[in-house]
Amino acid sequence: MLGWKVYGKTVKELRKNQGLTAQELARRVKVNTSLILRIDEMKLKDVPDPLRTRITPVLKGEDTDKIPWL
Repeated sequence: MLGWKVYGKTVKELRKNQGLTAQELARRVKVNTSLILRIDEMKLKDVPDPLRTRITPVLKGEDTDKIPWL
């Protein structure tokens, strides 16, 4: 049920919760920084699907679970 709460928040709020700047998020998902800044004020559920599937694991913090030294 926790996952549904994430979709109602803005990308900027979720990004700040993870301690990421727009440039760092863009680098992690391999897109332009301008694209991240364009969707920053949108709620995650309103972000177009191809991009949403790429940024959701990063914004939830699931990508750090795969790092072997943590």
